[in-house]
Amino acid sequence: MNIANKITLVRLFLIPVFVIVFMIEGRSMNIAAIIFIVASLTDALDGHLARSRNLITNFGKFVDPLVDKVLTMAAFLVLVEDGTIAAWPVIIIISRELIITGFRTLAADSGITIAASMWGKAKTTSQMIALVMLLLNSQLLNGIGMYVYYLAVILTVISGVDYIVKNKKVLDLENI
Repeated sequence: MNIANKITLVRLFLIPVFVIVFMIEGRSMNIAAIIFIVASLTDALDGHLARSRNLITNFGKFVDPLVDKVLTMAAFLVLVEDGTIAAWPVIIIISRELIITGFRTLAADSGITIAASMWGKAKTTSQMIALVMLLLNSQLLNGIGMYVYYLAVILTVISGVDYIVKNKKVLDLENI
């Protein structure tokens, strides 16, 4: 297993640590927020290493985005559990992630690769910024974070529609 994939696995193992620390300490000491930030930064690191050292593997292509989704979903869910955010926007976010993951799987089965779009990158960036702001124990950051959170929900919907519209050939009903 190469270094990029090992870093992805570290991120995977940080997810339950983040959740447990958050559930024990809540947002009182920011330790959970720091764990989330470190885990998020490992995504950039493993991606950089994989590309710069030509360490791209099928394992990494499959597991890396899956771990990213589990990390963000865990953060959204602990914030719902904590009462910081409403559940309905998280349901929209999770639904989009499941739909697009299934859509990408269907596309891959047809030999079609769906690259990340500008909207998808904006969605991911806004979700990460919102999560960090909401996880940190700061009234100012939490206030701004709520606006970024709802922006992330809007971008989540736009990016999901964009993926499907641009790749509607995947939904060729004759082949389903």
